[in-house]
Amino acid sequence: MIELVAHDPAWADAYESAADEIRAALGATALRVEHVGSTAIAGIVARPRIDVLIVVETYDPDAVYREPLTSLGYAYDHRDELHVLFKGSRDGTPFNLHVVERDAEEATRMVVFRDYLRSHPDEARRYEDLKKDLAKRSSDGDAYAEAKSSYVREVLRRARS
Repeated sequence: MIELVAHDPAWADAYESAADEIRAALGATALRVEHVGSTAIAGIVARPRIDVLIVVETYDPDAVYREPLTSLGYAYDHRDELHVLFKGSRDGTPFNLHVVERDAEEATRMVVFRDYLRSHPDEARRYEDLKKDLAKRSSDGDAYAEAKSSYVREVLRRARS
C-alpha cells in the first residue's frame, strides 16, 4: 500500500538537521544539498520520506561520499543512470539521499519540479490529486513512481518554457 500523509511542517526541520550533518560529513564534496520531493512542497500530501538531493562533482571514486554517508547511518541502496541512492532514518523519519553528478539532468529536474510546484499552488493541488488517485490504484512503489512520470515530464516542459 502506498502511504500518503498530510504535509508535516516538521519535515523542513528534519531536512535541515540532516542536511547540516551531510554537509559537515561531506565538506566540499557536497556541491549542493537540497530538500526535494513532495515533502519539500508545503500543503500537499506526501509519502512520509524525506528526499535529499546531494550534488557531487562525479560519482567516482564513490568513497568520497559513500564512506561519510554510511558513517552517518545511511545505507547504500543502489546506483543507476540517474543517481546513487542511500536510505536511512533520523528520529524515526525515513530519508532517501539522491547523489547526483553536477551536470546531470536529474539534479536540475528535481529542483525545477519542486520550485514550479512551490510557486504554482494550483499545479501542486493537481499533483496531489494525481498522487491520491494513483495511491488508491497501486500498492507497488515503483509502479506508483512510474505512473507519475508523464505528469512530471509535462510540468517540467511547462516550467522550462
